[in-house]
Amino acid sequence: MKHSLLYTVIACLAVSTTARGNDGVFFVNGSHIEPVHETDISVEREVLTITIGDDNYAYVDVDYTFRNNGKEKTVTVGFEADTPYNGDELIDFKNPVHPYIKDFTVTMNGVSLPYHNYLVGTTWDEEKPHSLEPLDTTLWRPTEECDNDSLNEMWDALSKELLYNVKTYQDTTFACAYCFDAVFKPGLNRVRHTYRYLMSQTVGTIYEIPYWLTPAMRWAGGEIADFTLRIKAENTAKHFCIDDSLFSAAKPVIAKGKGKIRYTNYYDTKIREVTLRNGTVEWHCYNFVPSADINIYSADLMLTFNEKSTVGCFYDRSERFHPIVPNYFCEPGELTAKQRRIIRNLPYASRGYVFKDASLRAYFNSQWWYMPDASWNGSTDDFLPNEWKLINDYK
Repeated sequence: MKHSLLYTVIACLAVSTTARGNDGVFFVNGSHIEPVHETDISVEREVLTITIGDDNYAYVDVDYTFRNNGKEKTVTVGFEADTPYNGDELIDFKNPVHPYIKDFTVTMNGVSLPYHNYLVGTTWDEEKPHSLEPLDTTLWRPTEECDNDSLNEMWDALSKELLYNVKTYQDTTFACAYCFDAVFKPGLNRVRHTYRYLMSQTVGTIYEIPYWLTPAMRWAGGEIADFTLRIKAENTAKHFCIDDSLFSAAKPVIAKGKGKIRYTNYYDTKIREVTLRNGTVEWHCYNFVPSADINIYSADLMLTFNEKSTVGCFYDRSERFHPIVPNYFCEPGELTAKQRRIIRNLPYASRGYVFKDASLRAYFNSQWWYMPDASWNGSTDDFLPNEWKLINDYK
């Protein structure tokens, strides 16, 4: 029935509001690659590196080693990039390249491979796996092309996240697939792919980096024999949280540069809190079963819940940053001279400046994210425009 589409939209709107809320923006996810069809090829090794940039992008570099115990075979491989929510750009039905994924590359056994994009149907049921089978675009059309008069302004909320079938009038949410044909020779095969994607955000977080690991379970055996997750902050400082209970057998370590790790309570859940400066935190485990997805998010949300909101208790160099103060909406003139002094010194504290002033030194030493570095030469050459604005606005 044509009217069933309208009812589905109402139901989907309720689910969407619950799942994502209207107080944030979801741009896109990163994801493990998966075979379009079932295969007997297994994941022998994976090194997943996610670099958090100051330009609001997450940079992904994944190095896979697959094992093929059979004869040479060609397998179509790819991943699903979900539809933006509250974003300014949308997936183009006619040219389904995701607007928030950039610079996608893939190589296999040292040879660069072409890839293609197409639309796939998704589902609101998280228990039901998605399929990377392409949608038939002669049957599935954008909802704005629907000629059903009963569908009016209700489309405004979800029309860009739905397609409808011209024959059955069923609807589906959809996503953009990045797929390539991989020729697996007998034995070990190395696949590496890179891309960057715009980090999402909410009213409580400067950035969120959703990454889907569960598609890895579609490879033979449903596990990764040797798995490494690396989160990096290159030429910058980052303070973030991640629920790492999925990696219960792996204790995170600072593998490079400066960093600290501790547990933070979020309601009844223990969350890893990490602060890095030009550093890398690493989890390494064997026979890893990726039974859940991960989300990396800026630490301001955790600090708001778990610590007294004091000036400078959270800092990030990106353009989205606003210092936590007793009131988020305070203007500089409403703060005390002492508070403004702390805020304008945040860019220096972020780089590890050892303060000569006793009060500033005591204050920043009390902040867990602060990591003093006596070797820093005090150069401001790498200060970002947003940091200079912070310094000038809080004089």
